Amino acid sequence: MVLIEILLPLNDNLGNPFPREVYKHLQEQLTEKFGGVTAYTRSPASGTWNDEAGATRHDEVVLFEIMAETLDAAFWQTLKGKLADQFEQDDVIVRATEITCL
Repeated sequence: MVLIEILLPLNDNLGNPFPREVYKHLQEQLTEKFGGVTAYTRSPASGTWNDEAGATRHDEVVLFEIMAETLDAAFWQTLKGKLADQFEQDDVIVRATEITCL
């Protein structure tokens, strides 16, 4: 079993919020493909990082979690690229962890 996590920003690079419909649409797509998804959209996570110039940056993100039987790396790479374009990001974090359900 694989746990896939997607982190997406709440706001664009100018601080404008993305429409909630884009998250709902992604949740529907992932539910259709994988049979379910957990979306943490009500309490966004807060992230900070240092950019290339050394300045500290801040962002709020939502987290989507999907459990799949196997990892389809090609699917996730394609989706990652589409999401980066849609959310106007240089990169979107998509991570996979092998898990054992007890």
